Amino acid sequence: MENLLEGLNPQQREAVTWDQGSALILAGAGSGKTRVLTTRMAWLMTTGKNRPEELLAVTFTNKAAREMMTRISSMGNWPLRSLWVGTFHGLCHRFLRLHALDAGLTPQFQIIDGQEQLAALKRVMKALNFDEERVNPRQLQHFVNGHKEQGIRAENAVVSHSAQRPLQEAYLAYEAQCQREGTVDFAELLLRCVELWQHHPVLREHYQARFKTLLVDEFQDTNPLQYRWLRLLCGPASTVFAVGDDDQSIYSFRGAEIENMRHFERDYGVTRVLRLEQNYRSQGTILEAANALIQNNAGRFGKTLWTEGAQGEPIRVYEGETDGDEARFIAHTVIQLRDQGIRLSDMVLLYRSNAQSRALEQALFSLNLPYRVHGGLRFFERQEIRHALAYLRLAVSTEDDAAFLRVVNFPPRGIGARSLENLQVEAQTLRSSLFQATRVSSLAGKAGQGVQRFLQGIDQLAERIHQGQDLPRVIEAVLEVSGLLEHYRQDKEGADRIANLEELVAAAMAFTREEGSGDVLSFLAHATLEAGEHEAAPGSEAIQMMTVHGAKGLEFEVVFVAGLEDGLFPHENALQETRGLEEERRLVYVALTRARSQLYLTHAQSRVLHGQMRYGVRSRFLEEIP
Repeated sequence: MENLLEGLNPQQREAVTWDQGSALILAGAGSGKTRVLTTRMAWLMTTGKNRPEELLAVTFTNKAAREMMTRISSMGNWPLRSLWVGTFHGLCHRFLRLHALDAGLTPQFQIIDGQEQLAALKRVMKALNFDEERVNPRQLQHFVNGHKEQGIRAENAVVSHSAQRPLQEAYLAYEAQCQREGTVDFAELLLRCVELWQHHPVLREHYQARFKTLLVDEFQDTNPLQYRWLRLLCGPASTVFAVGDDDQSIYSFRGAEIENMRHFERDYGVTRVLRLEQNYRSQGTILEAANALIQNNAGRFGKTLWTEGAQGEPIRVYEGETDGDEARFIAHTVIQLRDQGIRLSDMVLLYRSNAQSRALEQALFSLNLPYRVHGGLRFFERQEIRHALAYLRLAVSTEDDAAFLRVVNFPPRGIGARSLENLQVEAQTLRSSLFQATRVSSLAGKAGQGVQRFLQGIDQLAERIHQGQDLPRVIEAVLEVSGLLEHYRQDKEGADRIANLEELVAAAMAFTREEGSGDVLSFLAHATLEAGEHEAAPGSEAIQMMTVHGAKGLEFEVVFVAGLEDGLFPHENALQETRGLEEERRLVYVALTRARSQLYLTHAQSRVLHGQMRYGVRSRFLEEIP
C-alpha cells in the first residue's frame, strides 16, 4: 500500500485515501491531478473498497482517458477491461450500444461528426425548401446542439421570435431524418442516454447499484446535461470523486457552467472541499503573479498555488508602439532564447483570438523562424481568407477558373451543381474562361439572378483596381461587395471569421507600409508564399502558436502572451459584464500557468484591429499582476 502512496504530498495523499463520502477536489494548475485520480482508482481496488467493474471514470478527452488507463495498468495487475473509463460521449455510446432498443435506436446506429451533421442539416433544409440566405446552416446547427445540450427536444424548443420558427421546424425534421437513417450526433449521444435513464428506472437502478464510485475529471467544464447524466447514474449508495478547478473554468461559450461545482457541494452532501495547491510546474514568480491576478475574482472556492522549486526569473512586460513592434520583439526574443539553448518547441506564443496570429506570423516569417499553428490554420490558409483572396484574384484576372469555382456560389446565390456543369460545357464550347462563359450564359431564374449579381460585383472590384485605389480600400470593398461579411454576420459562430476578414485589411495596410507599394498582384503573391512557407514539418523544431483556450492542459518552458489590452484581452464583449470579465481573468490565469520558467506579457499602444487603427489601453489585468 505504501508503495502506491509513495511520493504523494500530504494534500494528494488525503485526497487519494478520502473515505468520508463524495469528495470535491480543487486541483490547481500543475498540482498533479491526473496522478491523484489514477492513484485513487488504484487505491480503491487495492484496498478492496471497489472491484474494477464498480468504478466509472469520466474524462473530457480521449487522450486523457488513454493516459489514465496507461497509468493504472502500471500500478497493479487488474482486469482493466472491467473498468469503465472514457469521455461523456464515449461512455454514452457504450451504454446505448448495450441498450439500443430501449433507447429507441436500431442496434446498428451510426455516429455522425460535426461536418456530417452539418451536411445532414443542409439536406433537411433542401427538403423543406429553406434557402441558405434565409436559414444559415451553421446557425441551425448551433440552434439544434444548443437545445440538445440543455436537454430540450425540438417540440419544446424555445422560439423567442418569428425568425426562429424555421429553425424549430428544421430541428423537428432533422430529428425525424436521423431516426429514419439510424444516425446519432454527438449531442444526441448524451441526451439519448439521459432519456434512457429517465424512461427505464429498472435499468437506471441496475447501473446505480453496479457503479459504487464515479470519478469525474475537469468538473468545472461540465454542462447542465452532463451534470444531469451524472445525477441519474449516481445511486443512493454511490460516491462521486469530482476533480476540478473553478479558476480554470473558461468554456462557458460551450455551455459549461461553473455553478455545477457549487451544486455538487449541495447535491452530494460534501462536508469538506479538498485542495491540491502544491504546484510542480511553474517557478515562484509565475505562481505569485497567477495568485495575485485570480484573487480579484469574487465567489471563488479559494486556493493559493505554491512551489518548493526556485523563485525564478522576473516576469517581463513589453509595450510596443504598434502591434508590429510587439510582434518583432517576440520574434527577436525567440531567437535570443534559441541561441541560449532553449528549443523552439519549448516556447509557445499565446493570443486571445485567432485573428491576432497574422502580425505574429509575419514577424516570425520575416526572420525565417519556423512555427506551427495549433487548433487552427495559418492566417492565409483560413477558409474565409481564401474566399476573399479568390474574389481579388478574379477581379485581377477573369481567366482564373479556380478562383471562379471557389466563390461563384459563396456566399450562396442559388447556383447549383447542374448550373455549374452547364457553364463548364459552355466555356469548353466557347474556349473561354468560366467567367466569360457566364457573361453569355442563358441561366434563368434564381441562378441567373445570382450570376448577374456576382458578375456585377467582380466588375466593380476590377474597376477599383483599375482606378488605382489603395490596397486596403480594395480589400474592404472585396469584403462588402462579395457579401462575405454579411454572410458571416448571419452565423452565430461567425465572429472569428469576421475578425479574420477584418484582419486581412490590416494585412494589406502592413504590406503597403512595409513594401512601399500597394500593388494587388504583389500582395496576392505575398499571401500565397506566406501560406506555403515556414510551416514546420511534423516533428521538426518550431515555435508553437495557439489561442489560450487551445493551450489548456499544456505546459511550456517559455510562454509569450500577446495583445494584453482592454478590448482585446479582456475581450471587448466582456468589459461591461462582471461574469464575462471574470472568465477573461480566468483565461489569463490559464495562460500564466502554462509557463515553467519564463513568462513574457506584451501589449501595444496601437494596433490595426477589425481593419481600423486603434489606440490600446494597457490591459487592466496587467495592473493586477505584481
